[in-house]
Amino acid sequence: MLLDQGEILLSIARSEISSVLGQPHPFRDDAKWLREQGACFVTLTQQGELRGCIGSLEAHRPLLADVKANALAAAFRDPRFSPLAAEELDYTQVEVSLLSPMEPIAFTSEQDALAQLRPLVDGVVFEYGHHRSTFLPQVWEQLPQRGEFMAHLKRKAGLHADFWAEGVRLSRYTVSKWKEA
Repeated sequence: MLLDQGEILLSIARSEISSVLGQPHPFRDDAKWLREQGACFVTLTQQGELRGCIGSLEAHRPLLADVKANALAAAFRDPRFSPLAAEELDYTQVEVSLLSPMEPIAFTSEQDALAQLRPLVDGVVFEYGHHRSTFLPQVWEQLPQRGEFMAHLKRKAGLHADFWAEGVRLSRYTVSKWKEA
C-alpha cells in the first residue's frame, strides 16, 4: 500500500507542475485516502541541490488538494528561487513528504529539548512569538548535530543562532517520504 501511495502522490505532484508548463502528465486521483485531510511538503531538487520546498504543517484540506497546491508553490512560488522553467522539468526530481500529526515537546531548557530530538526521525517546528520555522527530518542529513540543527532552525525563524528564551515552543512530527528515481 505505501509504495503505491508514494507513486500516486509523486505522479500527482509532477502532473500539477507539468500541466502549468504545458507538458501534461497522467496521474490517478481516485484513491479514497486522497479525499481525507492530510498535510504534506513537496520538495524539488536538481542534481541533489534544493530547487524548491513548500508544504503544510497541519492537515487543513484533503490530501489531494494539499499535494497539488504545495507542488505548484514549490515549483513557482518558493521565494528563495525563480519560478521553475519548462526546460528544467526533465532534470528536476520531485519528493513528497506526508506528515504525521504534530506533537508538542515538553522541555525545561534548551539542552533538555536538544536531548529529546531524534536525528533523522523528527521534523521540528520552532516557535517564539511571531517567529516560526521548520525542518523536515531529511534536513538532519545535512545538519546531523542536534545543536547545529537547532541553530539553523532558529536562523531560519529570523533569530540569532544562540537565541533561547522562556516562551520558545517546539513540536515534532515524522514523515513518510517518496522521491522520484
